[in-house]
Amino acid sequence: MSQRLLGGVFSAALFLISCNSTTTCPGTIPSQEKVLKPGDIVFQDLDCGPMCDAIEAVTEGVHGKDYSHCAMIIQEGDSLKVIEAIGEGVVVTSWRDFVGRSSKIQAARLKTMDDAGLQRAIRYAISLKGKPYDDAFLLNNDRYYCSELLYEAFKVANYGKEVFTLEPMTFKDPKTGSFYPVWVDYYSQLKCPIPEGKPGINPGVISRSVKLRLLKFSQNP
Repeated sequence: MSQRLLGGVFSAALFLISCNSTTTCPGTIPSQEKVLKPGDIVFQDLDCGPMCDAIEAVTEGVHGKDYSHCAMIIQEGDSLKVIEAIGEGVVVTSWRDFVGRSSKIQAARLKTMDDAGLQRAIRYAISLKGKPYDDAFLLNNDRYYCSELLYEAFKVANYGKEVFTLEPMTFKDPKTGSFYPVWVDYYSQLKCPIPEGKPGINPGVISRSVKLRLLKFSQNP
């Protein structure tokens, strides 16, 4: 696995169609996926070693869970897929490949947006397909990390008013107040300063939003 892909997967947590979203589309969707619909958000716990450990120490998901990645459900033909920012950039990934990374998944549905709004979010996210991954986690640079992609898509769908709230980012160990060595090394390789305190968003923040309804979902049928 390339260093860039590793960075994209490991760091994604630090910050974010043909069917009507209120109906389950016909086709060959496995039974465990039928609870999911276009516009839903899926949170994923990726076990990625020291970097994920550092992420999880400063971010907390709903009900205390650790989520290091998030994506949006879309539909292509009869298949549910996800659009996500990971690795080299914004891509559409099959559900099989998404779950293949980790089956530790929580699904959620936005309570505050109608079907038309969800379709706007989906269209905007898809329009960003091919954009590069935001290794440095900086906003407004035409690059995207996982939760930033969702933040922007739902904001655009909401006519420029944010749905999820940005928070100051931290890369420091809460016990010592010092930067985690893994982040020092990471940003040293990027040759840019650690964006401590800069506005950002992460899967944990999104998962705790009161605007979401958690879905009873299991990868196992």
